[in-house]
Amino acid sequence: MLEAITNTSPLLYLYRIGQIELLSRLFDAIITAPAVNLELLEGSRRGYDVPTVNDYPWLRIKQPENIPSEWLVSDLGRGELEAISLALERPKWIIILDDGLARRIAKAAGLEVWGTLRILLEGKRLGYLTEMTSVVDALRQSGMWISEDIRRRILILAGEA
Repeated sequence: MLEAITNTSPLLYLYRIGQIELLSRLFDAIITAPAVNLELLEGSRRGYDVPTVNDYPWLRIKQPENIPSEWLVSDLGRGELEAISLALERPKWIIILDDGLARRIAKAAGLEVWGTLRILLEGKRLGYLTEMTSVVDALRQSGMWISEDIRRRILILAGEA
């Protein structure tokens, strides 16, 4: 199987649609950064329904050894910076990001990037999900922006269009 590093939004969206456990089914190991944990704790403190990292024994928090200084001036959030830094230290691992800028930077750094939708497609391919239409629609309802074009393409990839 595979190993992965995740940022905040994939954890949040998968949790909101009841599919966070897909991560433990798809990956042998999955880690996140301390800043991601802090973002989730802050969301909880503010009253949002967010996952608690410690509730998932398969999800470990790791501090990156180094954050490239040139990235500190980018528009990346601290969670994205730390997650990409962890991935640079583990170049064979998959990094799970949804933010467009973070994805472009990670790809430019030569990292394999997946997003929440790829996690769901893999879950369907492996038989953990029976269909994608309601799952994608639930993602939209939970706050994830998915254009009609992307929705259509995901459903084609899932064999549902």
